[in-house]
Amino acid sequence: MSKILELREKRTKAWEAAKAFLDTKRGADGLVSAEDTATYDKMEADVVALGKEIDRLEKQEALDRELSKPLNTPLTGKPAVPGMEIKTGTAAAEYKKAMLDALRSNFKRISNVLQEGIDANGGYLVPDEYDSRLIDGLTEENIFRKLGTTIKTSGEHKINIAATKPAAAWIEEGGNLTFGDATFAQIILDAHKLHVAVKVTEELLYDNAFNLENYILTQFTKALANTEEDAFLNGDGTGKPLGIFDATGGGQVGVTTSGSSITADEAINLVYTLKRPYRKNAAFITNDQTLSVLRKLKDNNSAYIWQPSYQAGEPDRLLGYPVYTSAYVPVIAVGAPVMAFGDYSYYNIGDRGSRSFAELKELFAGQGMVGFVAKERVDGKLVLPEAVQILKIKA
Repeated sequence: MSKILELREKRTKAWEAAKAFLDTKRGADGLVSAEDTATYDKMEADVVALGKEIDRLEKQEALDRELSKPLNTPLTGKPAVPGMEIKTGTAAAEYKKAMLDALRSNFKRISNVLQEGIDANGGYLVPDEYDSRLIDGLTEENIFRKLGTTIKTSGEHKINIAATKPAAAWIEEGGNLTFGDATFAQIILDAHKLHVAVKVTEELLYDNAFNLENYILTQFTKALANTEEDAFLNGDGTGKPLGIFDATGGGQVGVTTSGSSITADEAINLVYTLKRPYRKNAAFITNDQTLSVLRKLKDNNSAYIWQPSYQAGEPDRLLGYPVYTSAYVPVIAVGAPVMAFGDYSYYNIGDRGSRSFAELKELFAGQGMVGFVAKERVDGKLVLPEAVQILKIKA
């Protein structure tokens, strides 16, 4: 038996003996004499001393184990290169290389590794690195990818909304309770197909000096981003996302101008038609043409209400709130919605799966060109219309 186990047993027996001694020495009044108390205190001190000795021995044993370990660990596998983690599937370097080779060979050289990413609808899934870079590009180009909430979906996505909430009511003492019904609604994010096709000449395709990868990514990114942003703003929900300016399902019309342009008072009114909880993360979205009107607005003291940004990368501000512009916001015209103010995190963007590439094999063969198409499936909806207020020009 090891020394530690022996001391643990000894401590257990000593503690049981101390408790039994104390139980037998209590008088009828529940008290213990001074002499018996001194004896018990000594027995308890012995138990504590045994515990400290056990702790010392355990620490010695742990230190001995640590010092007895070998100084070096033998290599049993392939050494890893710092910062180069092993990737598999569509994230693997082999998959990316095989995709580029297939593109440059007009899909005549197909490697087995591409079987990792066959799209169910035809074509090959974009390598993970490409897909991430496409998303980065969309974030740069598309303001709604910055402001909205993006959700990855694998199928029809249902979002539960509290339509009505119970209200509190005063009642008389002993009066009957009143019950309010809390109702709930659902908003469904579906998936609308968006595609973009590009053509390159066979000479460029087979020329290794031409940066095919960068060209295709750049063209696809710009086209997808612009079409997405237009839909997120103006889409009617039929075959495309539902935009914030749509009359049914978009934001709420909070202010209608009194004339054919915008006044400073109407811009202020737009801010305060939005409920206070949403104003905390709110921003303006408008067109550059409307922006030129807003920058000239003055208060009653003839001071511009516009606040230019003095820090690179930070948006300018109107009435203390950031301002973002998009070419797809309607320009000032009779009856047009020209500016939105709200918390756009309540606009949900649903990305269904990964984007994919496919080759258009024979379409441009007679022209000496090769076509490629990129596809994605996406939807977007404003889940709380009250979170976005719209300023509309008088009809």
